Amino acid sequence: MIPTIKQSRFARVTYNAYIALFFVYLALPLVVVSVFAFNDSLFPSLPWEGFTWDWFFGDERPKTGVFNERGIMRSIRTSVFVALCVSVLSVTVGTCNAFLFNRYKFRFSGVLYVLMLLPLVIPGIVLGISILVFSSTVANGVEDSIGWDIEALRPGLLLVILGQFSFITTIVTLVIAARLKRFDTTLEEAALNLGATRLTAIRTITMPYLGPALIGAAVVAFLMSFENFNTTLMLVGSDAPLTIAMFDRLKEGSTPVLNAVSLLLMIGSSLLALVMIAFQKKE
Repeated sequence: MIPTIKQSRFARVTYNAYIALFFVYLALPLVVVSVFAFNDSLFPSLPWEGFTWDWFFGDERPKTGVFNERGIMRSIRTSVFVALCVSVLSVTVGTCNAFLFNRYKFRFSGVLYVLMLLPLVIPGIVLGISILVFSSTVANGVEDSIGWDIEALRPGLLLVILGQFSFITTIVTLVIAARLKRFDTTLEEAALNLGATRLTAIRTITMPYLGPALIGAAVVAFLMSFENFNTTLMLVGSDAPLTIAMFDRLKEGSTPVLNAVSLLLMIGSSLLALVMIAFQKKE
């Protein structure tokens, strides 16, 4: 709806009702999940049995809270480790990709750019299966040939990191490249004329300019890795990240512990997003 064009009262009411229903549709499931994280019941459903913190801090069964569930806490640590690794790798490679596609013209650059974008259109589960089949084929071939069993190519954290890295790097590249395109290259040229080396000019001028994009890309990569399920499911080994651990728990039956974990994830994701927004506004 265009504000400058006069609309009938019916049109305005209908439009406002649509907006309200849209946000209710988005927020209502999250609110329900959050509310039942405090329900003093063994099941996350009605009737309401009273308010409790047991699903967060309880230390006795059957109401063992999130912070006393060793399996859940171990899976959170695993997810954080994977997300940090993926963030560092994605930002490093994504920054190099952004410079490559923005600063250099070379043969088949268009083809290479399209290949970089392919992971975004391939379903995550297909991507995970492809990586699993390829790595298993290589590992089996090496074992059959020389008798070495390469554990790194078997399902485990390394494959999870590589699988998530394969598509998150593309998103990070696009985020950083979007800001790099707006950079005034004459600033680098001025530094070079004043005696700075190419590396010094990039380190002291270009990289500080890319700072907000680098931090934003790192936060996006961390959140996408932490919450990824499809690709991770195909590549995980014995050390399950949080999303896989929650999925396994859900198969056994839903409990308010999962609601509590979900609420903590929502709060953590929101805080990271607010920090990123605040930093970018400051810059």
